[in-house]
Amino acid sequence: MAQRVFSGMRPTGKLHLGHLAGALTNWVRLQEDYECFYSIVDWHALMSDYADSSTIRSNCSEVLLDWLAAGLDPEKCIIFVQSHVPQHAELHLALSMVTPLGWLQRNPTYKEQIINIQNRDLSTYAFLGYPVLMAADILLYKAEIVPVGEDQSAHLEISREMARRFNSFFGDILPEPQIMLTPTPKVPGTDGRKMSKSYGNSINIADHPDEMWQKIRTMITDPARERRTDPGEPEKCPVWDIHKVFNDDEEEKREIAHGCRTAGIGCVDCKKKLMNHVNRVMAPIRERRAFYEGRPDLLQSILREGAVRAGAAARKTMDEVIAAIGFVPRG
Repeated sequence: MAQRVFSGMRPTGKLHLGHLAGALTNWVRLQEDYECFYSIVDWHALMSDYADSSTIRSNCSEVLLDWLAAGLDPEKCIIFVQSHVPQHAELHLALSMVTPLGWLQRNPTYKEQIINIQNRDLSTYAFLGYPVLMAADILLYKAEIVPVGEDQSAHLEISREMARRFNSFFGDILPEPQIMLTPTPKVPGTDGRKMSKSYGNSINIADHPDEMWQKIRTMITDPARERRTDPGEPEKCPVWDIHKVFNDDEEEKREIAHGCRTAGIGCVDCKKKLMNHVNRVMAPIRERRAFYEGRPDLLQSILREGAVRAGAAARKTMDEVIAAIGFVPRG
């Protein structure tokens, strides 16, 4: 039987090329060889957006469209919304009973976000305890593998610790998930920083080609190239980083790098070449997105069927958890 994989994304808006290169391309590969559960984790979105949850529903639809556009196939993987499977909340509660408060308070991501996110009140139990819900998401399906980038591996270690602690009290119920470290290509935004919706620098999967070109055309480049005749260094240029991800023509990349260093090619020409490759990669993605955009009933059917399939696995785990704890069995 194929090993089980779990991963999820918060519905905070349309996904961008960083999501495509960093996670979705890998998820599409995994669905061919593993039993994959992919969840739109809307409870996680509520942790930071509780003061205004009006966009969560529409954001779930946008994430679903981008997933399907990228190539996730509901015939090959299970796609569902977290809140449609109530056992996520149940296991979260069970795990919270045995999770030491110090584990959560020492979480470096929690400390960082409390300092850096100033426009929202994050002094809530749920925000402190989000690693508990994250662990519940994974452990509920007894996922053997969780694909993460290296910067996220510490989060998964917390889930492994929670499984060990729960099992120490109630028996060997929740297997510890294994980390599948996946390459995380550098995909900078239009301002050179990490591509992020919160920075307003993202190039979205759903962008029209003209809109995408306008964003790429105005991207910052090597600051040394103030004029067309100034030589540059590709490794200092955000546009070159995106070339590395989307341009698979090695000979052309060598020519571009040489042209940049000798001022033999201008930045606009470099960006036009990049756009050609982005369009090549995005063409089938745009076609799939257009197909699903016009079929809301099909989208609802995919989520409904996904919740049924995920729910069957989740109920089995929770029945075991309830029996292990010693609660009265459900009828």
